[in-house]
Amino acid sequence: MASTAQKTRPGPTDLAAELLEFFYPIHYQGEMALEDALRGGVLTRKQAAILWLIRSEGAQGRCMRRKDIERLMQNWFEVSSPAITKAIRGMARPPLSLVQVIEDPHSGREKQMLLTAKGERFLLNMVARGQQFLQQIVEQIPEELVKTGVEFLRHATAAFERVRAAAVARNGKRR
Repeated sequence: MASTAQKTRPGPTDLAAELLEFFYPIHYQGEMALEDALRGGVLTRKQAAILWLIRSEGAQGRCMRRKDIERLMQNWFEVSSPAITKAIRGMARPPLSLVQVIEDPHSGREKQMLLTAKGERFLLNMVARGQQFLQQIVEQIPEELVKTGVEFLRHATAAFERVRAAAVARNGKRR
């Protein structure tokens, strides 16, 4: 006969189902509110995502090829190439002037997005706004739970990357 601990401990399927219930409140409510804080009332969602991509995936966190931005943006959003061009142009022109569109040194046909000094300052403020937003949440949770949650998210991110790499290996396509 199974012990009480074994009967009450949720199995992996139960845990997956429980995690799924957080999809809406975390993704659509929490992440959208965080994104609004990051945008600072100035950028569109696409523009904020482009700046965050440059910060996260770009060379030294300040320069990224336009075609890489497009590929990664299309993984996140159902967005067309012209919509990405429009978002980038809006960030390149006054009054924003956050990025400069430059020729790729390896290909005259390809363009790169380079943060301007104003763009670098905006991105630093963007990070600060995100941290302030999350600080309000973290303050309401015991520190040990926050640390455990961060560790969980590190492991979950690594597991997601392994699952995605296996799917790419099977299907030959990244999504």
